[in-house]
Amino acid sequence: MFDRAVYNKRVEWYKDARFGMFIHFGAYAVPARGEWIRSYEEISNEDYQKYIDAFDPDDCDMKEWAKMAKKAGMKYAVLTAKHHDGYCLFDSKLTDYKTKRDFVREFLEAFRAEGIRAGLYFSLIDWYHPDFPHYGDKQHPERRNEAFKDTLHDFDRYLTYMHGQVEELCTQYGPIDIMWFDFSYDNMTAETWKAQELVEMVRKHQPDIILDNRLEVSGEGFGSLATQHPTDYSGDFVSPEQVIPPYGILDDMGNPVLWEACITMNDNWGYHSADHNFKKSSTIIRKLVECVSKGGNMILNVGPDARGRFPKESIRILNEIGEWMADYSKSIYGCGPAELTKPDNGRMTRRGNKLYYHIMEMSIGGIPLFGIRKDQIESIILLNDGTEVKVMDYWTVNNYPDIVFINFAGANDLPNPIDTVLEITLKS
Repeated sequence: MFDRAVYNKRVEWYKDARFGMFIHFGAYAVPARGEWIRSYEEISNEDYQKYIDAFDPDDCDMKEWAKMAKKAGMKYAVLTAKHHDGYCLFDSKLTDYKTKRDFVREFLEAFRAEGIRAGLYFSLIDWYHPDFPHYGDKQHPERRNEAFKDTLHDFDRYLTYMHGQVEELCTQYGPIDIMWFDFSYDNMTAETWKAQELVEMVRKHQPDIILDNRLEVSGEGFGSLATQHPTDYSGDFVSPEQVIPPYGILDDMGNPVLWEACITMNDNWGYHSADHNFKKSSTIIRKLVECVSKGGNMILNVGPDARGRFPKESIRILNEIGEWMADYSKSIYGCGPAELTKPDNGRMTRRGNKLYYHIMEMSIGGIPLFGIRKDQIESIILLNDGTEVKVMDYWTVNNYPDIVFINFAGANDLPNPIDTVLEITLKS
């Protein structure tokens, strides 16, 4: 039975962390056309095998991955232990369809060593397993192959296999901070996966683990977590994909629901050598702030190449995010909505009596701090270096007594043009 007090304690660290790294890594990096290549191109197991055979990441250094994540200001990370192609990055005793190196163990050890919470992504679907539905399925690579039209699948046998692999992950690698299940669709939801039994097993071995909501619903739905009566398999957070909820996410009584926007740097999760449509680091920074201002987390994806290296564009973006986070991470970690109307020139986040005003647009003649009264303010500093910022008292702004104005002496641009953050200490 869902226990709200236990839930609140379990997710404390996750709400404080706010920013994480997703890593989609697998044999699909060899053809380098994205992680859904088997489905999109309807590739059989036999034809896909050449990519499995060629997958030998000789330059994969997960210690270096962890250092890059830490430098970028990420507090947690999630690796694909198994994606939809069924190929395992861990030493499963239930299949030979796995890598020679135990990448899951390497990942967990490397990220834990850097003080980063570490979790695993696990696909509920499996295009390699003979008992997962083939013909007529919505996205199976063999969905239109007449040879499978009359094939009988023992789905219970598949579930035994799938549950068994999850139990391996939960018992062979020490504490796992997150299990990111993906995904439900059509009638393949909830108890189709024997979700109650699965979650009970997971929490027996990993009582503090955090789960996403995709056992119960697809990425499109919020599920019972957004009601007053969550199921045991509702998960701990809602997982909007490639979108930031316009108003955050609230339950049916108007209370905030924990959520995490999962976002790619370019247009693919897995490595795609021709996809150079990378978002600007400034966009990602501002969207991270937006997530926090609405009570959510952001998990930002990297798709390593077939040799186990982060794309150069991804490294550049991570470094640029890290430069901003080095100055302004206090406005992210442990923060949430300010409970004030979004200002025209930026956003606000808050932790206790510390209000963080994110200025993303320069003004002329004084920068208005919307929604804040002078009598509320104890002090204002620039968050990056602690410089005192004084409230303006000048004839050009005195016509607007209900608005606080500040300026940066002699500056015609913001100290940080992406997002300059003020730490405003409010009176008790």
